Amino acid sequence: MSNLAIKVENLGKKYVINHETSNSDDNFREVLIGNTKKMLSSLNPFRKSKVDRPGHTREDFWALNDVNFTINKGDKVGIIGRNGAGKSTLLKVLSRITEPTTGKIYINGRIASLLEVGTGFHPELTGRENIYLNGAILGMSRKEITEKFEEIVAFAEVEIFLDTPVKRYSSGMYVRLAFAVAAHLEPEILIVDEVLAVGDVEFQKKCLGKMGKVSREGRTVIFVSHNMKAIESLCNKAIFMKNGSINYQGEVQKAIQKYHFGQNKYDFSIDNCARRDGVGGAKLINFSIYDINHKSISIIDTDKKYTIELEINVSDEYIGKELDIGLTIDNEMGERLITMLSSWRNKFLVSNEKKILVICEIDSFPLVKGNYLVSYSIAHKGITLDYIEHFHMIEIQNNYNETTRTSEHGDVMVNYYFKAK
Repeated sequence: MSNLAIKVENLGKKYVINHETSNSDDNFREVLIGNTKKMLSSLNPFRKSKVDRPGHTREDFWALNDVNFTINKGDKVGIIGRNGAGKSTLLKVLSRITEPTTGKIYINGRIASLLEVGTGFHPELTGRENIYLNGAILGMSRKEITEKFEEIVAFAEVEIFLDTPVKRYSSGMYVRLAFAVAAHLEPEILIVDEVLAVGDVEFQKKCLGKMGKVSREGRTVIFVSHNMKAIESLCNKAIFMKNGSINYQGEVQKAIQKYHFGQNKYDFSIDNCARRDGVGGAKLINFSIYDINHKSISIIDTDKKYTIELEINVSDEYIGKELDIGLTIDNEMGERLITMLSSWRNKFLVSNEKKILVICEIDSFPLVKGNYLVSYSIAHKGITLDYIEHFHMIEIQNNYNETTRTSEHGDVMVNYYFKAK
């Protein structure tokens, strides 16, 4: 047990969600009167609770459900999963920001957490004052904080703003200082959420390097991120969460594969995707890849031609407007390998009807054997109307004679020749 940093047993966190039913036929006057009555009712000390009034229902939502795991000292654990999987809730419970509903947590060591911009800082205090405040919260003496002070400031690179209230900091500056404080005040356990994505690329590398150093010193790091490359490079263990429960825990590579592909690696669809964004106005409804015989396929040879067809619904607002279509291909780690934009070929698509069929012809897929993820976007004048991340998977079947070539040699293949003179 002396090597144990964290042990979680049967952990659960329940939230109560209140729903209010409404009549879709209510006019504006009725809605206004109803809202006024609710406001006046809230001032009445004898009013019934919200869930007791007609038209209201209550639902129990388990953000975490029967979560069990152990983390040893010095472990670097990546926690991954889709949005809403329960990752941030788990970190808040571990950080004692929120209480669990069920279960037990054993923590051996002092925890420093960086969960979201603003957590742990007082906006009215300066950067200097917040450094000492956070150190005191971690149980450090003023002398201990002072010894680390210059190192923290140098790492955060906010010297000239040190005596400025942090409420005036940009989100990037906020994160720089918050991470520097959390990492340098020598916690036994460092917990970092996706908040690092706010910083610039160089600072992210700097933070990953610092977390690696912290773990090499025998301290424990728990890291939540959607950046699978960062998870792979930093962590020696991973936990994949799904619907508030642990779906897998163990090897990093296996956890990442489950994150991308789930139990069934072919379980992909437009409506079952990692992320969908956009302001609206156009929507992808069908996607297919065909060979030269117009046969729908999912397994692709690197040296053959293929056609991708996208069926897109277009709203009245964008009929007759120039639309930029994009397709990207990532590897299993989520790293971008191929980007194809119609605008890069000076080709904007214009739909004169509410439905448009977009065709993309590809001469070859110069990729090594393996599985790859397809994403799509449609934009107008730089504004994204519809974006779907990792909604389709293709399997590359290498027809070249390089039978020993794997992704370790790089994912992209090129035609090349050797000759001697």
